[in-house]
Amino acid sequence: MAVAVNDRACPSRQPEPYPKQPVNRKTAFFSWIKGICFTFIIALLGYGLAFVPGFNHVGQLACSIILAVLYRQVWGYPEQIRSGIEFSSKKLLRFAIILFGLKLNIDIVLHQGLGLLLRDAVTIIFAITVTLLLAKWLKADLSLSLLLGIGTGICGAAAIAAVSPILKAKEEDTAMGAGIIALIGTIFSIVYTILRPLLPLSELQYGIWTGVSLHEIAHVALAAAPAGQDALAIALLAKLGRVFLLVPLSFILLYLQNLKRKRSGEANTGTRIVFPWFLVGFIAMSFLGSYILGKSIIVPAWAINDISSVTTFFLTMAMVGLGLHVNLKELRTKALRPLIAMLITSFLLSGLTLVSL
Repeated sequence: MAVAVNDRACPSRQPEPYPKQPVNRKTAFFSWIKGICFTFIIALLGYGLAFVPGFNHVGQLACSIILAVLYRQVWGYPEQIRSGIEFSSKKLLRFAIILFGLKLNIDIVLHQGLGLLLRDAVTIIFAITVTLLLAKWLKADLSLSLLLGIGTGICGAAAIAAVSPILKAKEEDTAMGAGIIALIGTIFSIVYTILRPLLPLSELQYGIWTGVSLHEIAHVALAAAPAGQDALAIALLAKLGRVFLLVPLSFILLYLQNLKRKRSGEANTGTRIVFPWFLVGFIAMSFLGSYILGKSIIVPAWAINDISSVTTFFLTMAMVGLGLHVNLKELRTKALRPLIAMLITSFLLSGLTLVSL
């Protein structure tokens, strides 16, 4: 005699779920390659756009972010090639930060720029503190505001990219912060060049002003170059001091983040922040460029320039990957108040630095 069986009362008789389809490694590999090539193409377009009058002052990083953001708004995020895009936005980003260390000559900073290091430290503390206070007053997004404060105080998009993994920042916040810094820093550097003939400053004073207060290395070079080689040299030295201080700041942020998680009881849940090993690579490359290359190992100037160009392009590809995560509909209101906080901070920083000379 047949016995009816109630499937609900007998879980063992429940139908098995469909097994997951095995991942086609060949397909996954080609998707990964396509994603990397996609960021390469957008970065290349951004590089070309940076030569167009009007955009030539903005720089290739900002141009590439703009193109990536526009692509996302019109065509959406290309999900099929996500793996390659994320490789660019994460792995290439860290590799670019490591190579960026070659631009920092520790020997020059320590031996010739100790006086400027104090100014640089004050700049960083001021920029971060004031931006966060203003953000709190304006009820702005604190995560994006912190990134903008760090970018303003240290070295723009590169600093934002370096600390984002430590702060566990959202990729759209990182991209938006880098784009805002690049744009505002460009505007400030152009204003500096316009004001230069009207200010009662020597070449060295003007160079210190630009190096201590402007956002990125490119902005410093753009603003200081018209004042002559001496102004440019002291400006870059002041700026390199701020880049140098990125390392201790990163470790301070790492300590504070871990302490915060420990106090909130998250330390035992497996969410402890992973040590940012790429910063060790940054330091190693800084020592390599400062004490070995050009001394123990002779490297042609063109090779160093080519490495610098490749570094910038890798960083540009990473910015493309980050820019694709930006949804303007969601960030339209989120970015406005942090932008206002960062603008006020930048104006105060420029004014107070100028008065202190």
